[in-house]
Formats: sequence, C-alpha cells, structure tokens
Amino acid sequence: MKEKELRRSLAVLPMGTVMKLTSLTARQIRYYEAQNLVSPERSDGNRRLYSLNDVDRLLEIKDYLADGVNVAGIKAIYDQQQRAAQAKQAAEKQPLTDEDVRRILQDEFIRQSGFGQPASGLHQQRPL
Repeated sequence: MKEKELRRSLAVLPMGTVMKLTSLTARQIRYYEAQNLVSPERSDGNRRLYSLNDVDRLLEIKDYLADGVNVAGIKAIYDQQQRAAQAKQAAEKQPLTDEDVRRILQDEFIRQSGFGQPASGLHQQRPL
C-alpha cells in the first residue's frame, strides 16, 4: 500500500469532526453505518473513528442521494464496484498462458518491424 493510501485509510477522525466536514448529522452517519455503507473503526473506548476515505464515502453518499439515488441503489453501486475490483484482482493474479505470450510477442514483432503500418509513399505515382 502506498504511503498516501495508508494515511487516507488511517482512522483518526471523531464523529464531531466528520459531522462538520460532511454537514451530516450523527444520526445520518450512524444510519449509513447500519446500512453497511461506511465502516468506521472503534477506539478502545468504543468510540467511532473515521478515516479520510470514510469521509469521502460519506460525501459520495450525499451526492448520490442529491442525484435521486436511494440507499438500496447506493448499496447496489458499491456492491458492483466491489465485484469489479475483485474480478480485476483475480485477473491480475492469473499467470499468462502460452497463447497470451505468443500473441504479445507477435504484436510486438509486428509493431517493431513496421509491417502493421501502411506504407508511406511507396505506391504513389509521381506526376509527369
């Protein structure tokens, strides 16, 4: 994980600060948590602590609601995004097949040789 991503995912913001940053009430934020749209961490005293990523998600939820998307629709959007991310990770983990390697090498040879490009001026007739 990159340093920037690590810092953005660090849960250090209390509920009051998140309320000021997002203009949401504590009740709204707790409702979004109950709907599994945001998952704050808990301190040793069982207080909610939010990360910058959580704040971004809450602001995104506000935008979706302002655009007329209901909570069920927002859940569906996030579920679809999560499935797409998991599929991408699974695809990245799969090793290249022999056919993939052959295709990549063939494309690279064609690109390097210039055979895949139209000839420039070889078949043009000169005016008399």
